[in-house]
Amino acid sequence: MTRAQAVAAALARGARVALGRADTAAATGLARGARAFPNPILSASYTKSVPQHHAIVDWPLDLPWLRSARIGAAESARDAARYGFAFERAAIRFDVETMYTRALAAAAHARLSRRTALDADSLLTMARLRREVGDVSELDVRLAAVNAGQLANSAVDDSLAAVDAVLSLQLAMGLPGEAPTITLADSLAPRTDSVAMAAGTPLLPVSQATASLRAAERALTFVHRSLFAPSFQVGVEGRDPTGAEPGLLPTFGISLPLPLFNWSGGEAAQAAAARDRARAELDLVRRETAASLSRARRELAAALDRVRRDREILTSADRVAAMSLQAYAEGAVALANVLEAQRNAREALGRYIDDLAAADGAAAAVRLLTTTADQS
Repeated sequence: MTRAQAVAAALARGARVALGRADTAAATGLARGARAFPNPILSASYTKSVPQHHAIVDWPLDLPWLRSARIGAAESARDAARYGFAFERAAIRFDVETMYTRALAAAAHARLSRRTALDADSLLTMARLRREVGDVSELDVRLAAVNAGQLANSAVDDSLAAVDAVLSLQLAMGLPGEAPTITLADSLAPRTDSVAMAAGTPLLPVSQATASLRAAERALTFVHRSLFAPSFQVGVEGRDPTGAEPGLLPTFGISLPLPLFNWSGGEAAQAAAARDRARAELDLVRRETAASLSRARRELAAALDRVRRDREILTSADRVAAMSLQAYAEGAVALANVLEAQRNAREALGRYIDDLAAADGAAAAVRLLTTTADQS
């Protein structure tokens, strides 16, 4: 399973995508409903006075200033939902890529632990052979045995951590998490596009907050304008038993609301509070996104520098470990020097693995914060 396949599986089967898709569909439905014209109301009545039959159609007037405010609020809310869904998809991609990287790092640590455990067993065997010929004391054998046992325990722990990382990745992909069913196909290596990804501009978080503010402003405008929403009435009257008025009599009129008791003050206050909240959230999102992007870029640059230094350190540490082991086989150095050199080489390789994972995670964070709607 490659990294791209894991992301595609999470986007296809993940529950978060289904929830975001439902929210977007709901917002689209609201925008479609806002564009619909109001339905007329038919009223039929009977009176003893002539004419006795009355049929009136009340047609709400969807005036342009009412319609534009209502549609604008709904479409802005729809845009906010679309940006939110796009950012959710980008966040899912970031989470899966990060889990994939952690799984690769955990697998690399497990391989390193198994290899060092085997090397420790070989060193223990060498110490025992040298004790048989009288080159070393029992102390060296005991020290080698303690080192081999500790490294064997670390290998078991790292193997369990690697399995847990794969299971977490499977759950994020929508697969069962009881047992590992996938094998990671990609390798943990410096990515050539990491630096180029740091040149984007954050769009999705700020765009979502901007659309939410625009929707709140249009909703407040609609509340103020809907206070006077007239309707046009047309109908007919008929049936005069006296015969004085034969046929149907047309009627026309207009209905105007009278805001005597309710001036929509509560609704206006709620809409104004929502607008102020959206404005504050936009300012907060702008500052937090800029700070997060700046931090991610700093972490990316620092991680790439550490990876370059780790390569040099790892080469030297491996060379020292090999030389010390050869010297111990020839009786030139003590076992403690060999163990120290191997520990340094082991820690250098482990730090290199961690720094590769950190660089990949920082690059993914930069991509998340610079993702546009068409890239999600």
